[in-house]
Amino acid sequence: MDNLTKAWLFQNPELLPTSVGIYQKTWERHGVKLDKLVAAHPRIFPNHVLGAYKNIKPAIWQYELGKHFDHWGCEWDNLVEGHDSFCIAHPVKTLEDAEKIPIPEKDVGLEHGLIFLRYTYLRGFEEAMIDLFEQNEIYHVLMEKIYLYARRQVEIALKNIGDGLFVGFADDLGMQACLPTGPNVWRKTIGIWYEKLFALCKERNKMINMHTDGCIHEIIPDLRRFGLDVVNPQFRANGLANLVRVCRGNRYNRIAVHQDLDRQLFPFATPDEIEKHIWEVVNALATPEGGLSVYAEISEDIPLENIRRIIEVFEKVTDYYK
Repeated sequence: MDNLTKAWLFQNPELLPTSVGIYQKTWERHGVKLDKLVAAHPRIFPNHVLGAYKNIKPAIWQYELGKHFDHWGCEWDNLVEGHDSFCIAHPVKTLEDAEKIPIPEKDVGLEHGLIFLRYTYLRGFEEAMIDLFEQNEIYHVLMEKIYLYARRQVEIALKNIGDGLFVGFADDLGMQACLPTGPNVWRKTIGIWYEKLFALCKERNKMINMHTDGCIHEIIPDLRRFGLDVVNPQFRANGLANLVRVCRGNRYNRIAVHQDLDRQLFPFATPDEIEKHIWEVVNALATPEGGLSVYAEISEDIPLENIRRIIEVFEKVTDYYK
């Protein structure tokens, strides 16, 4: 069992897991200075190759420049290579469209936005909100198709991971300060579909981790009840006190946290403020048995000295259990 798995299972990891994600545009801005900084910290970046950043290309089509259509027929546009695309055209305008749109034959795996965001891509955000609040006929027809496609992707994932322990989901369920639907409507709509998908994983004795941006602390207990084992929440949208309350609770209902640190703080804070923030998170969410990994996402607007401090603090955080 590797160290990260031990941490997520509360099974006494030797080290506190840390990871850093660096944007393509960040490499373009800082270049060789960032390359040397990363190379100087092999514990945090064990696979780094000097100079490799010069050959970085978009990993998936959403980060490529220009317009694209996805497997559902939604149109996307990207004005800056290396950043994410934006969905600009939504193919389901009417009930007739919902009835006619085919479930894609192409399997893309457990993509980001599997249920909720996919609904907004197909309908547009405002129409999606109306559908969810009304739970109208379009909602029932379209969501059933989204679920059937998602179920197929889960079944494929379960087959492919074999003896692997974790199945990973990703869907941004929250906004900056609240759930877009509120928790009650979420439980009657989006929640019931995730409960079904998670049940498929639990039937095969798999554990579940989920990335979900936005303010989602109100529904973490619901996701936990559905079977979620590890949650990857954003810091600022949820607040540390809320994350401690819903993820640490009692010993028998706690949930492991892969904590996305405050990326909205990183560009503007002093290095000392960043160090204080990281230790505040670690001291609040780490338990003697584990249950925490921390992640820093490095965008191009973060000064190099702040990136340096994040990495240096991670060196110390890694030895938290020593």
